[in-house]
Amino acid sequence: MDEKQSLTVSDAVDYKGFPANRSKTGGWVPAALIVGIELCERLSTMGIAVNLVTYLVGTLHLPSATSANIVTDFMGTCFLLCLLGGFLADSFLGRYKTIAIFASIQTLGTGTLAVITKLPQLHPPPCDPSASQNCKQANGFQMGMIYLPLYLIALGTGGLKSSVSGFGTDQFDEKNDKEKAQMAYFFNRFFLFVSSGTLLAVTVLVYLQDEVGRSWAYGICSVSMFTAVMIFLCGTKRYRYKKSMGSPIVHIFQVIVAAINKRKMELPHNDAMLYEDPAATSTVDHTNQFQLLDKAAIVAEGDFEKSVTSAHNPWKLCSVTRVEEVKMMTRLLPIWATTIIFWTTYAQMITFSVVQASTMERSLGAFQIPAGSLTVFFVAAILITLTFYDRLVMPLWKKWKGQPGFTNLQKIAIGLILSTLGMAAAALVEMKRLSVAKAVGRSTATLPLSVFLLIPQFFLVGSAEAFIYTGQLDFFITQSPKGMKSLSTGLFLTTLSLGFFLSSFLVAVVKRVTGSKDGQGWLADNINYARLDCFYGLLATLSAINFVAFLVCAIWYKPQKPKQVLAMETTTNEGSAAEKC
Repeated sequence: MDEKQSLTVSDAVDYKGFPANRSKTGGWVPAALIVGIELCERLSTMGIAVNLVTYLVGTLHLPSATSANIVTDFMGTCFLLCLLGGFLADSFLGRYKTIAIFASIQTLGTGTLAVITKLPQLHPPPCDPSASQNCKQANGFQMGMIYLPLYLIALGTGGLKSSVSGFGTDQFDEKNDKEKAQMAYFFNRFFLFVSSGTLLAVTVLVYLQDEVGRSWAYGICSVSMFTAVMIFLCGTKRYRYKKSMGSPIVHIFQVIVAAINKRKMELPHNDAMLYEDPAATSTVDHTNQFQLLDKAAIVAEGDFEKSVTSAHNPWKLCSVTRVEEVKMMTRLLPIWATTIIFWTTYAQMITFSVVQASTMERSLGAFQIPAGSLTVFFVAAILITLTFYDRLVMPLWKKWKGQPGFTNLQKIAIGLILSTLGMAAAALVEMKRLSVAKAVGRSTATLPLSVFLLIPQFFLVGSAEAFIYTGQLDFFITQSPKGMKSLSTGLFLTTLSLGFFLSSFLVAVVKRVTGSKDGQGWLADNINYARLDCFYGLLATLSAINFVAFLVCAIWYKPQKPKQVLAMETTTNEGSAAEKC
C-alpha cells in the first residue's frame, strides 16, 4: 500500500479524476506551461499600461494627472478583480477552467483595443503639442470606446492572475521532499518569467507602439495570448488538479455567523470539548488568538439535525479546523495592509516617471529611446536581483542557516526598505530636473538633462518589487488554508489593486489641496511647473512610517501549519478517483 501511495499524489487527481500519477503528471514541464500563459499576460497588460499615459496625453490630449489616474485605475481594477477570479476558482470552476476562460477574455480585450486605436474616428484630431492649450480632448464616446477594451483586459487579468500561481504550485507535492524543494524555487522562477514578459513589453512592444503603430503592437498582444491559451490547453493531460473544497467565502461567513449567534456562551475550560469533524483528513491545532471565533465550535442543543452522530448545521456549528482556517486568514490581514503602500510607489514608475522621462534628453546616438521604455531599467533590476538571489544568496543562506533563502517576511521587509530609498532618490532627481527646467525655461520641450538620471529610482523600486512580490506570493500561498489558496492569492493581488487606487486618491487629494485654478501646484498639468519632488517626498515619508508598522505586524504574526490525520489518508486516496476537479 505504501508503494502504491508513493506513486500517486494523495490530494491531487489527473484530468480524468483518478489519483494523479507522480511520474506522469506535475513537475516542471506542466508548471512551465502554466508560467508561459502568465508571461504572455504580462506582455499584454504591461505593454499596454507602461505606455498608456503617453497615448492618453499625446493622442487623446488629456492632462497628465488625469492620464496617470486612468492608468492607475485600470491597473487597480485588474488586481481587484483577482478576488472574483479567486472566488470562482475555489468555489465553482477550479483553477484550470478559470485560467482558460479569463485568458480568452483578455485575448478578446487586446484584440478590441488593437481595432479601436486603429480607427481615426475614435480619437480627436491630432494637434501640435506646443499649442496644447488649443488641443481638443477626447469626447465621452471616444473615452468610452477606450474604456471598453481596457476593462475587458482588466477582467481577464483578474481572473487569470488569481489562479496561475496557485495552479503552478499544485504541480508540486508538499509531502514529497524532492518536490517540496522544487516548489521553493518555483516562486522565484515564476516571477523571473513574469519579469521576462514585462521586459519584452517595455522594450520591443513599446518601441513598436511608438515607431510602427499601437494597433500593430496590441494585435501582437492578442496573438500571443491566443497562442499561450492553445499551449496551455495542450498540457491538460499533464496537469495535477486539486479538488474543490467548497466556497471559502461561505465557510468564512459560516464561522462568523455561528460565533455571533453563540457570543453569549462561555468557552469550555478544556479545548478538547470544542467540536472537531471526525471525518477530517487534515486538522489544525487550536490556538488562543481571536477567541470570539472559537465560540462557533461550541456544541449546543439544535446544532445537529437528529443526533450527535448525524450531520451538523454548518451555520450553527463549525469544527475547530474550520475556525482555525478563518483565524489563519485573519492573521494575514495586518501583513496584507502594510504592503499596500509599496504598490503606490510602484504606480509612479509607470505614470509620473514616464512623464518625467518624456521631458528629458533620451537620445542614444541616432536612436531616440521611447519614454515608456525607461521602465526597462526597472525590469532589469528585477531580473538581476532574482538571478543574484537565486544563484548566490539562496545557496549561501542554505549552507549558513540551513534554510533555502530568506523567509517570506524578511523578503517583504527588504523590499519595503528599498522602495522607501527609491522614492527618496526620485525626489532628489526631480529637484535636479526642476532646477534645470527653471534655468533653461519651463516651456522647453526637451531639457538638457540625461534621462539616465532616472535609473536609481527605477533600479531601487525594481529590486524592491523582486523581493516584495516573491515574498508576498510565498506568504499568502503557504500561510493560507489548503481550500482557500486561490482566494488568498486574490487577497494578495488586491494589495496591488489598493496600491494603485491609493495612488489615484493621493493624486486627487494633492492636486486639490495644492492646486490652483490655472492648473498649477504640486501636480501641475505641465510637470515643469509642478513640484513632483514634494509628492515623491510625501510617498517616501509614508513608506518609512509604513515600514515601522510592518515590523510590528511581522513580530506579532505567528505561522500555523495543518497536521495530517494519517489514519484517514488511505480512505481519501481510494475515494478520490470518484471526484473530479
